[in-house]
Amino acid sequence: MNDVIKGKVFVLGDDIDTDQIIPAEHLVYSLEKEDEKRYYGRYSLSGVPDDQSGLPQGGIPFTPQDKFESEFTVIVAGKNFGCGSSREHAPFSLQVAGAKAVIASSYARIFYRNAVDGGFVIPYESFDDIRAEFSTYDEVEISKELNTVTNLTTGKTFPLRSLGDVADIIEAGGIFEYARKSGMIS
Repeated sequence: MNDVIKGKVFVLGDDIDTDQIIPAEHLVYSLEKEDEKRYYGRYSLSGVPDDQSGLPQGGIPFTPQDKFESEFTVIVAGKNFGCGSSREHAPFSLQVAGAKAVIASSYARIFYRNAVDGGFVIPYESFDDIRAEFSTYDEVEISKELNTVTNLTTGKTFPLRSLGDVADIIEAGGIFEYARKSGMIS
């Protein structure tokens, strides 16, 4: 397992729901066909209102309109990230867009489970709401070994809650791959 995730951060507010992560009108694309599934990356976080986008002027798209992949690798958000419906398309769209991890002060249980079970993005939980310590476009580094995130732009480091037993599931690539690798299923 690569022990470090590095990249640009995208900052969001509280209560980002699954319809903001991937709006229902974009659930028409195949999850299997490469030429279609890339649209999940294009429309990832396209339902987030401007006042939740993480910048005072708002309106910063996670994925530019003419692209299928985002320049942002890590998302830092507030409480209750992924609330709403139980669609697994939400963490899937973040992965297709190029996100590797989400750091939130809390998650909706269904989003967390879908992120882990599908092996889509790593759902880290912060001990406190750390959004004020990050700005969209800051360079960050997550140490999986140390359970920390460092804002490389400011030099400040923050502890993250351990992933515990779900780390093995994420590392395997999801619940079914974990079950295969551990001999639970063939």
